[in-house]
Amino acid sequence: MTSVLSTCGSPDDAAAPSPFRLVPFPGDPVMEGLTITGDAARHRDRLRLQYRLDGPLEQLLLPEASACVRRLDDLWKSTCLECFLARPAEPGYWEVNIAPAGHWNVYRLEDYRRGLAPEPDAAPPALVRQQSGSAFALAVELVLPVALAQAPLLEVGITAVIAGRDGELSYWALRHPGEQADFHQRASFALRL
Repeated sequence: MTSVLSTCGSPDDAAAPSPFRLVPFPGDPVMEGLTITGDAARHRDRLRLQYRLDGPLEQLLLPEASACVRRLDDLWKSTCLECFLARPAEPGYWEVNIAPAGHWNVYRLEDYRRGLAPEPDAAPPALVRQQSGSAFALAVELVLPVALAQAPLLEVGITAVIAGRDGELSYWALRHPGEQADFHQRASFALRL
């Protein structure tokens, strides 16, 4: 089943994607057999992400597509696909949250976990959701805030919070550099786009 929550741009003008595979934080409750993969690409002022969850989806909280997609806070308290974006050698960064239902938010931070505020220059991302059997995919196209769009290179951290039907949360990222799951650590911004 495919749900188009809004329209993504043409794949013909996309940059070559960088594939990724997320890993759970060691010791987190992990759904046996769950994998999270995808790819990321930047083209001009846009970031394109493709998330794919394969495995026991019936054990996860994956709400249906919302008829009224909105910008909301606290999406990370349940299943939330995320990315973190920064300009090299600058302390500030941005956090993007996208829920499977289509709700979203973009925040700007001044420094490590400081000065969190909604990004005023953020536009709703274009989303295409597909679910079939044991596979769930979400394609995201985000118009970058001007400060990011002008940067020649971005440091990118791709992450996910996965909620089980039992209420347990697990934290997935490209890498977990600390002793606790912490997506804000700059060492976890492992992609360069």
